[in-house]
This record gives sequence, C-alpha cells and structure tokens, in this order.
Amino acid sequence: MASKGWFNLESASGAIPETQFFEGDSAFKFMGLSRMQRLYGFGACLALGFVLSILGAALLFLGMTASFAVLYALGTLVALIGTGFLIGFLRQLKLMFKPIRIVATIIFLASIGLVFVGAFVIKSDILCIIFVIIQYLAYTWYTLSYIPYARQAVLKFFGM
Repeated sequence: MASKGWFNLESASGAIPETQFFEGDSAFKFMGLSRMQRLYGFGACLALGFVLSILGAALLFLGMTASFAVLYALGTLVALIGTGFLIGFLRQLKLMFKPIRIVATIIFLASIGLVFVGAFVIKSDILCIIFVIIQYLAYTWYTLSYIPYARQAVLKFFGM
C-alpha cells in the first residue's frame, strides 16, 4: 500500500511518535477529537484569528480605532486559543506561565489590554500601533522560548 505521506496522521499512529504537541490528549477525550481534527481546529482558529486581525488593521487605517481594538484583540485571542487544540488548553496555560516565559506572557497579555486602553481611553491610533508592535515582540520572544537556543541566537545576532 502506498503511503500518503507524513500528513496522513490518522493512519500513521505507529509511524509518528507522540510529540509534545499531542501529549495533552486528556483535554480532548471528552470531545472525542482525533489528532487530525485537532490540527483542523488549530488551523481554523489560526486562519480566523488572522482574518480578524487583518480586518481590524484595515479599520485602523480607516480611522475606526475602537473597531480595530475589538477585532484585533479578538483575532489574537482566537489564534492563541487555536494552539490549545495542539497541546491542550490547560497544558498551554501551564506552559505560558513557566518561569522562562512568564515575563513575555505578561507583556503579551498586557499589550492586548493596552490596545483597548489606547483605543477607548486615550483614543490614539499611534499608541494602538505601538502596543501592537510591543505585542508582536513579546509574542515572538515567547515563541522563541520553545525553540532550543533560539533566544540566545537572536541576542547574539543583535549583539547583546
């Protein structure tokens, strides 16, 4: 029988070892989701989050700061929830607040809130953009913590 490649996760139960991304099975037993369905959930949330964020960004350039804040934050949160499909929601929360990631996580989550402050309280487009940039930088630093030696490589690249 011809192999369908490594993307065929359903039939490859013995060929693909359980990785850290699929160890959170207990979070999905009550829902009965297979690995492929979890990947679809992740992909759908990622795509929806991206679309919401892009729509929000378009509204920012049209001067609709409040609508931007709502759509952009919602898009970010939906994309973040999507990763819960890969490793389980509880496990994701535990990993987010490990000592190596806690500062980046707090800055990331705070910057989402600060986008609302910039939009609704201060009503500043520029401040919203600054908070979005901070959010991206914090999320990038957070993500790099999952890749061995990635943070050290970035620091070395920037001469720090």
